[in-house]
Amino acid sequence: MEIRKVETEKAPMPAGHYSQAVVAGGFVFISGQLPIVPGTGLKITGTIEDQALQVFRNIEAIAVAAGSSADRIVKMTIYVSAIDFWPAVNTVFTDFFGDHRPARVVVPVNELHYGFGIEADATAVTG
Repeated sequence: MEIRKVETEKAPMPAGHYSQAVVAGGFVFISGQLPIVPGTGLKITGTIEDQALQVFRNIEAIAVAAGSSADRIVKMTIYVSAIDFWPAVNTVFTDFFGDHRPARVVVPVNELHYGFGIEADATAVTG
């Protein structure tokens, strides 16, 4: 089975030893994304809605670079630094994905890198 790494300047570049995504077996495995604006390194520290939207945009950009799209995402894991963020993140998720409903889990955690309120990863299908 061929394994291909994905790299796009339309999403934040990895800051460690990992790929933005890996394509294998017809799937795209997208690494955890933070609310960082690609190309600028600007960290979105405003509302959880602003942070969530940037995270979802980053995931979409990586999916597209891998030959997929947001509407081909089949699973997302969303980490939030406070369970109180869940309703707002759900609203942004609903607006972003529209009629598409990927499988999803929301995991409350104590803290995230740089003090962000959200991080998410995703799995999509290619084609």
